[in-house]
Amino acid sequence: MRADARKNRDHLLAVAGDALAEQGVDVSLRDIARRADVGLATLLRHFPTREALLEALLRTSFDELTAQAAELETSSSPADALVSWLRDCVAWTTEYRGVTVLMAAAIEDTESALHASCVTLRAAGARLLTRAQAAGVARTDIDGADLFALVAALAWLGDQPSLAPRADHLFGVVASAVLTGAGSGDGEEERGARS
Repeated sequence: MRADARKNRDHLLAVAGDALAEQGVDVSLRDIARRADVGLATLLRHFPTREALLEALLRTSFDELTAQAAELETSSSPADALVSWLRDCVAWTTEYRGVTVLMAAAIEDTESALHASCVTLRAAGARLLTRAQAAGVARTDIDGADLFALVAALAWLGDQPSLAPRADHLFGVVASAVLTGAGSGDGEEERGARS
């Protein structure tokens, strides 16, 4: 790719990322093109579909979360690695309102531009879960698909204005339910503070 074409593509991705963070995944492609000060045809030349744009935009984050899971496997205890990755994954998905719906659909749709990235991300979380299960610190009645669904559910909470203030507390509840023998210290303190 020529340097000027790459610069234009990178500019479109930066503008699209900002628009997605503000308006969610249903942001108009025309709005993205207008913000980038290009015509819609230029945007579509680089990204022929909304899904192609989203895949290019989200792939870097998916790759970072996947790499983080691999690093956590060797640098943290199984329980800490799982909870840390889960927290970061949920935090990332709440940056882009509506992305969890796309991710859940892409897992099932092998034709989706997002399919491979989502499958890889789910597999990274599943490895952390399996490691925690093998160490006896995580429930054995859940799998990677369940973990991926929990990420989506926790991210959905963050998308709901009336529930967003409870999202951290509920993350702690879910994390302690996934881990076996996990204490409820933080949850108990927060509950006591609300009583």
